[in-house]
Amino acid sequence: MPHAVTPLLCRLHTPAVVCPLGDDLAGIAARLFDGQRGLNTSDAFTPGRALPLGQVTTSLPDDSGWPARHRSRNNRLLAAALEHLAPTLDAYQRRCPGARIGVVLGTSTSGIGATETAIAQYDAHGELPANFHYQRHEIGASARFIAEQLGLSGPAYTLSTACTSSAKALTSARRLLANGTCDAVITGGADSLCELTVNGFAALEAVSDAPGQPFCAERQGLNLGEAAALFLLTAEPGGIQLSGYAETSDAHHISAPRPDGDGARQAMQGALDMAGITPGEVGYLSLHGTATPLNDSMEANAVAALADGERIPCSSTKALTGHTLGACGALEAAFCWLALQHDSLPPQVHDQPLDSAIPTLGFVSAETPKAPPQGLRYALSNAFAFGGNNIALLLEQTP
Repeated sequence: MPHAVTPLLCRLHTPAVVCPLGDDLAGIAARLFDGQRGLNTSDAFTPGRALPLGQVTTSLPDDSGWPARHRSRNNRLLAAALEHLAPTLDAYQRRCPGARIGVVLGTSTSGIGATETAIAQYDAHGELPANFHYQRHEIGASARFIAEQLGLSGPAYTLSTACTSSAKALTSARRLLANGTCDAVITGGADSLCELTVNGFAALEAVSDAPGQPFCAERQGLNLGEAAALFLLTAEPGGIQLSGYAETSDAHHISAPRPDGDGARQAMQGALDMAGITPGEVGYLSLHGTATPLNDSMEANAVAALADGERIPCSSTKALTGHTLGACGALEAAFCWLALQHDSLPPQVHDQPLDSAIPTLGFVSAETPKAPPQGLRYALSNAFAFGGNNIALLLEQTP
């Protein structure tokens, strides 16, 4: 039978990840800690302008037999991750056959790419494809897809807060455990590359024609990517716990971050306060680090204010995967999970000099020891979004 919920327990079981670094955790970890970029150059979404993109190149499940409302690349990414999550989920359900399982996901694209293809056919031939179904691009499609695939009847919903979407899904899932609504939650998120996002960020002059250079003096913008990352969260002791989180809202500007980074600092401090630790106890900080001028400057200010002179080991893994938008919160939480599991730190990958005009951070390099002698216990992950939405997640490796 499901156990009684203890609010402070939130175990993050082995994540399931499909991203530009691969789809098996061992391979992903090897590339992550080696600092291998997973970017390919393509003009598939911007004809005539080739851009570095973090595309998933591993095989995805065939969706031809699915109901029309579920057929999209976004759901194929989720289905691939769900296949990798199956052993963890099956083992839990064998132990707790009556568990109440919820689904909380984040996305910013959902299946809009499939609708773009349908509209292109309509423009060319005057009719939509026979199998077109508008529900595939609804924001709620992601959670509905997984719930129907698994036959789950618990809470199932999708959050869309731009680049914090899947980080917010993790905090929401933790609250479902804490308040006793669920015994377990499948949570995380997915986003797929599509014309809307690639051209949208290009219109904002936020994308770079070269591989991204987070926190570098000559950074020119982000590279976009796609991914799916899923966790099973349960109210159980042991393993790696989601021990703290905090969410703040700057309401500074619809797209630009608050320059001093105080909202971001408050989110990080709130996550530490929930876990009852100090900044100096954080063994690794996964930076949001988009390589846009304003975001990196803001985040550097926030981290410097939080650390108060201490150099927290940190890096931005978006240099390796691109910015996966609504999936990045869960993806980078999975990278923190791998860092704790392997006692290793992802390096800060850059090909240009770092920006001396912003606070100097404790960037991990190939020459930096991969982990302190006593091993890693805490990892903090940042996610920031349009509208000044800030989230920090604190993961803890427990005995």
